[in-house]
Amino acid sequence: MKKRSTGEPEQRANLLVILGATASGKTRLGVELAGRLHGEIISADSRQVYRGMDIGTGKDLHEYGEVPYHLIDVAPAGSEFNLFRFQRLFLDCFNDISSRGALPVLVGGSGMYLDCVLRGYRLSEVPENPALRSELAPLSMEELELRLKLANHGLHNSTDLRQRPRLVRAIEIAEFRGESGPWPEIAPLTLGIRWERAVLRERITRRLRERLEAGMIEEAQRLHAEGTTWEQMEFYGLEYRYLARYLKGELSRNDMFQKLNAAIHDFAKKQENWFKRMQSHGLPIHWLEGAGDPLAQALELVQGRIAAHNN
Repeated sequence: MKKRSTGEPEQRANLLVILGATASGKTRLGVELAGRLHGEIISADSRQVYRGMDIGTGKDLHEYGEVPYHLIDVAPAGSEFNLFRFQRLFLDCFNDISSRGALPVLVGGSGMYLDCVLRGYRLSEVPENPALRSELAPLSMEELELRLKLANHGLHNSTDLRQRPRLVRAIEIAEFRGESGPWPEIAPLTLGIRWERAVLRERITRRLRERLEAGMIEEAQRLHAEGTTWEQMEFYGLEYRYLARYLKGELSRNDMFQKLNAAIHDFAKKQENWFKRMQSHGLPIHWLEGAGDPLAQALELVQGRIAAHNN
């Protein structure tokens, strides 16, 4: 996997990026900016791609109003959606939106998804390798994790690789050698929303309570009844992992809430650490204060730096 060098472009930006930790308000800001700049949202959320997983992934589709959005509800619940597919669909959306004279606005908090666009990962579609899978079959989970780390020195977070099939697939991808097609000229302007840690924690907890009241448990029950297995919910992580354990009777409702709340707080820290790594790798992120007026701050930063898009 090759990466192109990153630096703040001299030309005006043709992609606006809004990133932030969970519950930071990035979707609302992205929609507000898209509405003012003749833009269309491209979601960079690794779970909002799934149909029917609405409350647990925080789609908040009511916030979009008349603003078009993409890469939400593009895969059935229970399926696997990988980085390669996201990148291909992103490029299709980017080219389509730009060709119509609109501004692509990439919004999300999934670090790998953002990184593969902003740092231009050269991904190839990786076929299954029966010989490699036979070779990996007798290895323990610890041996598989070591092999993955040796194959992918840039691996920072393996928390999504707790299941053996997922880990084997990650090794298959990491050890594959191939080239992708041409990469379009993307000049991003990246804005991030940040909050004081204590305030963000309060926002996360409040939003979790709101989602439970809005029917998040019932959503998980429906998904299971429609064929999404408990194991698949474990794979999707966070909300669905703990909801599945609650519905199976492994956790009380209070324990489910406390453990899930703590897990989301931990996830937000990991997101913030990922954004710091993105900056350390040369990606400029212009930070907006969530407690202030992030829209006004964003509009001031955007002025004169976005390629012309006329209504």
